[in-house]
Amino acid sequence: MNYKAIIEAILFAWGDPVKVSDLAKILEIKESETNLIIDEMEMEFKFENRGLRIIRINDSIQISTKPELYSYINNFIKDKKKKNLSNAALETLSIIAYKQPVTKLEIEEIRGVKCDGTIKLLNDLNFIEEKGRLDRIGKPIIYGTTNDFLKKFGLEKIEDLPKIDESFEEISFLEEK
Repeated sequence: MNYKAIIEAILFAWGDPVKVSDLAKILEIKESETNLIIDEMEMEFKFENRGLRIIRINDSIQISTKPELYSYINNFIKDKKKKNLSNAALETLSIIAYKQPVTKLEIEEIRGVKCDGTIKLLNDLNFIEEKGRLDRIGKPIIYGTTNDFLKKFGLEKIEDLPKIDESFEEISFLEEK
């Protein structure tokens, strides 16, 4: 039986510190033997130059990232957090999804505010794209959604969006209760 793999899997899945005595019970071996296995694992993690380490907290152990990698993890998390959309971005994206193809002026008329920054963000995230230009004065850009938008929102095609009337009926029904 591969005790190291079992310990590593438990530590990874649990996330929080795990008592060595609990691991020994699960593995059905002595606590002293469990500690020897953990010592070996600590050394392997260290000498294999891995991104993780095993830390001891009183009578428990836990898998943790190495402190010297914190800045990389922090930068990654910041990048991922930027991907969360604000209410303004979601509102703008909804208008584009339901009204496409649509111009910036039409979006601003519906929202009642300027949306240059929001459109730039949605374009940078590849949720919308320019679909062309209208053949009228100023040749305004018309926007529509992308395949990345469909993937992000779990849709196969734009027609899979919930119908607006159905949503309003549900909201009205809930407000009456």
